[in-house]
Amino acid sequence: MEVQQFYYDNKIVKKFLYASIFFGVVGMLVGLLLAVMFIFPNITDNIPWLSFGRLRPLHTNAVIFAFVGNAIFGGVYYSLQRLLKTRMYSDVLSNINFWGWQLIIVAAVLTLPLGYTSSKEYAELEWPIDIAIAIVWVTFGINMIMTILRRRERHLYVAIWFYLATFVTVAVLHIFNNLELPVSYLKSYSVYAGVQDALVQWWYGHNAVAFFLTTPFLGLMYYYLPKIANRPVYSYRLSIIHFWSLIFLYIWAGPHHLLYSALPEWAQNLGVVFSVMLIAPSWGGMINGLLTLRGAWDKVRTEPVLKFFVVAITGYGMATFEGPMLSLKNVNAIAHYTDWIVAHVHVGALAWNGFMAFGIVYWLFPRLAKTELFSKKLANFHFWIGTLGIVLYTIPLYVAGFSQHMMWKQFNPDGTLKYGNFLETVTAIMPMYVMRAVGGTLYVVGALVLVYNIYKTVTAGQKIEDEYAEAPALVRISKSRLKGEGFHTWLERKPIQLTVLALITILIGGIVQIIPTLVVESNIPTIASVKPYTPLEVEGRDLYIREGCVSCHSQMVRPFRSEVERYGEYSKSGEYVYDHPFLWGSRRTGPDLHRLGGKYSDNWHFNHMYDPQSTSYGSIMPAYKWLFDNKAMDFSKIETKMRTLKKLGVPYTDEEIANASASIKAQAEKIEENLKGDPDFVKSYEASKEAAAAKGEEFVPMSQREITALIAYLQRLGTDIKVKAEN
Repeated sequence: MEVQQFYYDNKIVKKFLYASIFFGVVGMLVGLLLAVMFIFPNITDNIPWLSFGRLRPLHTNAVIFAFVGNAIFGGVYYSLQRLLKTRMYSDVLSNINFWGWQLIIVAAVLTLPLGYTSSKEYAELEWPIDIAIAIVWVTFGINMIMTILRRRERHLYVAIWFYLATFVTVAVLHIFNNLELPVSYLKSYSVYAGVQDALVQWWYGHNAVAFFLTTPFLGLMYYYLPKIANRPVYSYRLSIIHFWSLIFLYIWAGPHHLLYSALPEWAQNLGVVFSVMLIAPSWGGMINGLLTLRGAWDKVRTEPVLKFFVVAITGYGMATFEGPMLSLKNVNAIAHYTDWIVAHVHVGALAWNGFMAFGIVYWLFPRLAKTELFSKKLANFHFWIGTLGIVLYTIPLYVAGFSQHMMWKQFNPDGTLKYGNFLETVTAIMPMYVMRAVGGTLYVVGALVLVYNIYKTVTAGQKIEDEYAEAPALVRISKSRLKGEGFHTWLERKPIQLTVLALITILIGGIVQIIPTLVVESNIPTIASVKPYTPLEVEGRDLYIREGCVSCHSQMVRPFRSEVERYGEYSKSGEYVYDHPFLWGSRRTGPDLHRLGGKYSDNWHFNHMYDPQSTSYGSIMPAYKWLFDNKAMDFSKIETKMRTLKKLGVPYTDEEIANASASIKAQAEKIEENLKGDPDFVKSYEASKEAAAAKGEEFVPMSQREITALIAYLQRLGTDIKVKAEN
């Protein structure tokens, strides 16, 4: 038998792992800053690019796509070569994958703090970056598939099934969720509106968690855990059931993020049913992982890498039990919009993804550098301080979530809300936010310990070079099934067929849920009184998106007595038909805003945005003073925006588009006149005129500043349905 000689590409693995460590620390530090902002909301006062709403998507993108994403690539490139006994198909494609992904991360770091965002959760990056993501992801997929086709192992190991499913599913999700019409180089509008946009977004959002944060890590678990424990996978048959049932069921579960919303009831119920079913394959994977350690528990006590894996897999089990539980409507009614969801997400992120990545890093670098880990004591310290950090991070948020629910729902004997002021719930859970920041600090300290430990390991070892290997050439056999060969055994040596079957499996759920919502008009009943936003309101809505207000405020009043009493009439699907994108939100750090229009005066909004604590004592909302700066807002793109929205179905007439500037001027001047009804405003307004004159600056009327457009949008929210009720 011919033995072939070749080299494994270790340099690409090293690059991805270095990037993962670097961006992991950066992403965690941004997250810690955000946690501190809950305690000191004005810590970055008047620095727009350090405001909470702009940094929050930077944190999520940095942790998910930079830290975890680079760890996935590094772990896959190392394991794939050894499972297939071949070098990656193309060094050029490997490096395009690496440098392209880092450039995308840098683009996110530059654009998100500047307010360039589509506002879609986990998909905030604007359209040119979306295209770059698709190109780099396809490059990764081509490199992986071509490597598989020239392998020296006949059968594909279970880890590779998960890698392939990850590739095809993430590609489908990313492309369909990010279909947008550009307005400019860094501005676009989603092609979907309202309910449709919400369904597609959470079809993507839930499955970004499923197929970017879960399936690739399950593949990594199936490779690295047996290697580290020196034990075979507990059950091959269970791994087959785990894989196919997981990828089939996961894709249906997205609507459980939209329970009690304006989404059609049938879609909500489908999401609930499949979410509950998900617990079986999820726990099957957890059991398969933990039972792989049978007979190796003595090694777990002495090997810090295995400790990380055990907690990671346990965290996966906890999160995948909690997810189906949260999809039950009675439980969802308690948890949704509260900090319970934040705790749930971070159990998965900190334990499952974070600890799995740390374990892989600790195991790989000594092998890449051909040395021993610098300090097992430091690795053990990292494990324990990181575990304590997870506990101190999540438990306070579970308490906060239950507290929010109980306070939001509680009534007095006379039928009025006991805690009618939303801020009472905020001040009650402030100690929990302090404890969360402490837990986050401990977790970051652990990550910094890892940086030091890996640095000392690499500097003490050999230079990381490509690794020599040899293996027999693969002898090709019949393409058809052999006598006595099971279907799945045959499928494991047919990568193209396996990939196509995985693609079909994940498409079924998406087609059944999304197509009817997009094409069947009865799913979204229209409301005659709902009209498109005025030009000034369009500009204000774009400011609302730019500042990330959706991170803290929802725009969806659910049909609960407590919510209707607190906010007003529950939300109807027809109210959102012109919303590109939807802004329903997923958390209430502040109150729901869907019925905000007309509730307060223009002066209240003016003062609230300039100094939130002046109108709402105890508020943890930061000030947005840059909206008041003495500079004119750029309305030059309003006609282009309206033409783009018209292409998407918003019924603007040519006359309305042509008269957009005049409409903006008239509505903005009316708001300015309303503001002048407050003597304090007039006094400060005149003083600012004098200050501008003293500096030799041109004074910009308030009607031309950004705050006026934002006030126009806020005053519009939820008012169309009131017009209908009055008529």
